[in-house]
Amino acid sequence: MDWLNPENVIAVATALLGVLVSAAMLWYERRVPPRRKRIGHRVQLDTPIGSDARNGGRANVRLGLFDETPGMSDATLVLLRVENDGAQAITSDDYTARGPHGLTVEFADRTVRAIAVTQSPGADHLMEHFSAAGGLQHRDGTIHLPRVPLNRGEHFKLLVLLTGAGVGSPVTVTGGIRDGKVRPNRAATPDEKPPLFSRAARAVTVALTACVITLATIIVREDPAPPMGCARGTLTVTGSTAFAPVVRELARKYEKDCPGATVRVDARGSTAGIRGLADAGAKSGKGSVAVIALSDGPKPGGYPQLRESRIAVSLFTLVVNDEVPVKNLTLADVRRLYRGEVTNWKQLDGPDLPVLLVSRDANSGTREVFQRRVLGRNEPAQSSRDCATKDDPEAAVVRCELDSTEQVLDTVARLPGALGYSEVRAGSDLPGLHRLAIDGRGPDVDRVGESGYPYRELEYAYTYGRPPADSLTSSFLAHLSRGSGQDVIRTHGHLPCMTPEGLRVCGAG
Repeated sequence: MDWLNPENVIAVATALLGVLVSAAMLWYERRVPPRRKRIGHRVQLDTPIGSDARNGGRANVRLGLFDETPGMSDATLVLLRVENDGAQAITSDDYTARGPHGLTVEFADRTVRAIAVTQSPGADHLMEHFSAAGGLQHRDGTIHLPRVPLNRGEHFKLLVLLTGAGVGSPVTVTGGIRDGKVRPNRAATPDEKPPLFSRAARAVTVALTACVITLATIIVREDPAPPMGCARGTLTVTGSTAFAPVVRELARKYEKDCPGATVRVDARGSTAGIRGLADAGAKSGKGSVAVIALSDGPKPGGYPQLRESRIAVSLFTLVVNDEVPVKNLTLADVRRLYRGEVTNWKQLDGPDLPVLLVSRDANSGTREVFQRRVLGRNEPAQSSRDCATKDDPEAAVVRCELDSTEQVLDTVARLPGALGYSEVRAGSDLPGLHRLAIDGRGPDVDRVGESGYPYRELEYAYTYGRPPADSLTSSFLAHLSRGSGQDVIRTHGHLPCMTPEGLRVCGAG
């Protein structure tokens, strides 16, 4: 899929993010009230009940108790709703006014004649607060309300009989709430559609829409640019033959994803790779060269210009020809074999076959790890060129040296009685041989941090100095240790250092 690259993934992700954020803002605006204390109030009714035609433009029709009463010709009724329309409950202590009063209601140019109070359903407890002792008082055109505690969504209403002015005269509610406010609100009428988005929600939606449109232009291109993180040029990766299968696969993937890049893999052993990198850097005189050297274990001393990166925990294994049915060796038996004390497999309860030791050359990191982690000493001297017969008749055991892991595996699979070593992935794929456990412990990448399996080492990547951030060297290093590179490393039987378990094991060294 040509469109599946980092830029297009970001474009699609941003589009999805825009949709999700818009939906979340809509849900929030509709479902979640502001996270603060708030009292809202509104006049729900303001109507004349007297006979004065000035109140409503014409005289009211009145029956029964609304018959004429002295001094009530300009009477009006006002229904005022006071509610907790915030997100938190309001207690008596939340009111900031002095004295017993919480809120003050003023009717401009009108005089309060009578007050009736009602509460919301299920809030009968509110009524005990509306008494003169509790702070409910009125004088002229002013009503002092007590400090009424209101749970979220609770309300009470005041039905006030007034005289002195017509309907529509201002009604003002004042007071304060700690960490909140008192403000007029309104209720939507049945015919009114509430807005889908608030001002903040509209701003977020517009911004995300602009991002989506901008990034959408990246998706369809006649001449697409390389994905983000790619670099052009030529790079040589040298060193470890054990890690070469990983690097070859990642090199092919990088070249496919990043047009204009060429990654050459020249695996010739860890030590030889370190020396080649140091020589290339010294000759260039530029402070950095397009070469990466991979090493099974840390570099030898004497190369201060080389900068290391820990890539993976590499697991290695002993491999033996299938004519030898042995599946496990003790660490002591492995050391006896390489000291020449065991020359025939029947000495280890195996078949009557001579032991043939197939080893790597002196440049091999796999050999160096084997000597340091398993044998605790160097291997014996080479005694054979064809790996089958002794060139030195005084040598205790047949031992040959080969240039690569592939040669070791082919030779062990071909010669009955042959014993060698390899990195794990390569050692598990060839017919004619099988892996050996050491002290009953096998090379298990999922248990590398706890099994105590000895034949393992950190895989290092070395560069000459610090490569520029925009260079192919720096880009391929990131490709090697992160993202899909981790999947390839694990597939080949290694543990990536940048995974949570790998960070712990690689950090411990």
